[in-house]
Order: sequence, then C-alpha cells, then structure tokens
Amino acid sequence: MRNRDDMTFPMEEHERRLEALRQRMAERRLDAVIISDPANILYLTEYQTPVYTYFQCVVVPLEKEPFMVTRQMEASNIEARTWVEDYTTYPDTGDAIETLYKALCERGLGRKRIGYERNSYFFPAYHQDQIKTALADGELVDCYGIVEEGRICKSECEIEVMKRAARATEAGMKAAWEAVAPGVTENEIAGAACEAMFSAGGEYPAVLPFVTSGPRTMIGHATWEGREVKAGEHVYLELGGCYRRYHTAMMRTVVLGELSGAMAEAENVMLSALDEAYKLLKPGVTASDADLLIRNIILDNSSGASLITRAGYSIGISFPPSWDEGYMLSLKQGNSTYLKPGMTLHLIPWMWGIEGDKTAGISDTLLITEDGCESFYTLDREFVVKG
Repeated sequence: MRNRDDMTFPMEEHERRLEALRQRMAERRLDAVIISDPANILYLTEYQTPVYTYFQCVVVPLEKEPFMVTRQMEASNIEARTWVEDYTTYPDTGDAIETLYKALCERGLGRKRIGYERNSYFFPAYHQDQIKTALADGELVDCYGIVEEGRICKSECEIEVMKRAARATEAGMKAAWEAVAPGVTENEIAGAACEAMFSAGGEYPAVLPFVTSGPRTMIGHATWEGREVKAGEHVYLELGGCYRRYHTAMMRTVVLGELSGAMAEAENVMLSALDEAYKLLKPGVTASDADLLIRNIILDNSSGASLITRAGYSIGISFPPSWDEGYMLSLKQGNSTYLKPGMTLHLIPWMWGIEGDKTAGISDTLLITEDGCESFYTLDREFVVKG
C-alpha cells in the first residue's frame, strides 16, 4: 500500500477495511477475491471513474498486496486517487479477461480458490465463463456480499462524508422549491437544483433530480421534460446530493395555491409516518417492522393514496444509474434483517394516487445510532405552499 495523506479517508480507515475483508475471506477459505462492482472497488481503494462500463477490478489476495486490472485509459485514476501500487492495464483493442488471467497467474493465484462477485453488473456472464475456462486448474466460487458486509454500517469517517453530501442535498432542494412558480418549466427548476448542489460542493450524483408537476407526478421515476408549471398545481421533487460518491436523498412537495383537503391530509400522514419512524428505528428493530409501521400509517388515509414501494433502503456509495444500496438492505415485508448502529437509510413514506391523480413525497435520510436514529438534515419537512 502507498501511504498517502491526500485521500478522502485516512490510511488507517483503508487498512481497517482491508483487514476486515480478509477476515471474511479466511472464514470462507478464499485465497483471493476479484472485486468488480464499482462501489465496492471505491470502498476498498477510492478508485473511481464514470467510464466503469469497461471491465475493471481490484484483486485482494489473502496474504499478498492487492492489485488492480483496468482499461489503460483509466490507469491515471489509480495513480491519482488510490493507495494501490500494483496494477495491470489493457488497451481498448485488448482482452480484459485475458489480462486478468495473466495477472492472476503471474502472482501465483492461477491454481487457488478465488471468490468473484457473481451478481456484479460489471462482470457479465460471458466474462465469467471466460475466466472460469481459463482458471480450470483453480476454483472460482461466488463471494457475493463479502465487501457489502463491511459497507452496510458506515464508519465515523463515512458519516462525515455523508454529512457533506447532505449539505449539497439541502442546497439543491431549497433552490428547487424557491424556483417553483407558475410559468416556470420543470427544466428551470431542475437547473436551479443542480446549480445549487454543485455550488455547495456536491459532485455528479448517481441520479439527477426527479422533477415532475401536476399530472406528471403520477409517472414513476419521471423527471423534467420542459413542462410549464401552472397555477394551482403541485410539484414533486426528489434529489440526492453526492460527495466522493456518497449520497443522501430527499423528497419534498411544493403546492401553488391553496392546500386542498386531500393534500393537507397527505402531508399530515407523511409527517406522522416520519415522526413515528423516528421513535421506532433503533438497533434491534427489523427492516420488516420498520416497513410495516410506515405502510400502515400511509394506508390509513381517505384520499385513496398508497405506498406502492418498499418504505426505505440503505444509501451511501453509488454510481449511476441509482443512488441507493437497496440490494444490501431494503425496508420491506419479509426482511428480518436487524438494524445496527452505523446503518444509513433513505426513509420514503411517499403517497401515490392522492385523489387518483397526484403523487407527493416527504422523505429523510437518517443514521441509526447506538440508541435510536438521527436525520442528516435540518431543512423543513412540511409542504412548501406558495399562494
């Protein structure tokens, strides 16, 4: 490892992460692991590039120094961002998996028991078949989740980075709701949000803001399309600020004109769901318990709205196309995972189908503490009503 003092996290943090990973490797009797998921690579090394569609990986042997394999063009990211000293590259005309195979053999790993992330989007089946064929004298086994076990609970260093992401989230949301007015387009609102997030120190997020108005709020995960906001309508806003690939996310709702009875009820229901969740969420509560609490509160309304998704999910390191870590932990029925200190969750008690044609949301990103939970935000949660 190259000792350096210009990284996001101190070397002690990286040494801790690496040692914890090796302990899990030893428990699974693995001689090495091939880590290809971009978020997991970043967690271990701080390596990142937006062009992660080319094959890249960090190989962590149980007893030797880690090394990386990546596209030649991206090697500068290893030098500029990481503690990794040993790496091998391939040109655009080269064969990434052949390069990986040779790198493994050159380091005495060609006949070893090696773990790989079978679930990784960025280690496709044809690549997996290729490396399995090449390593016929060794043993390849699925090690899905071996890095995520360390990622799910954030360290104090990571929480500080997420607080910086939260400041960008708040700046973007405040600018977005201030931009909402009759005659303004969704594009202009999104532009205001992005400018404020980036000016507040935010970096490119895994997902750009969701901005929809009026009837378009009923379209799941839609975002701006140039529509002009009209008087009397509402605007749904959801965005995630990012700092060093760590995210926090937030939903808010802006209403132009008077608040109807149904929308006022929806606001109260979502605020109540968050208030009750703050009381419930702590170590020892299950993901299913949290989901059931929020779901029951949302369903107890007279507007016809419902919660058609999970009630929340883990959030932290992400690359496009999604800011969530929901594959690590989702608040949903049937999930008996216990909450632990250091988990960070985006809680989403949103309501779909208010009066049949409106969607609104109020959400929070929070940290599970030793005896409860706390929000990353100070921004008002209530609907923003503009007469």
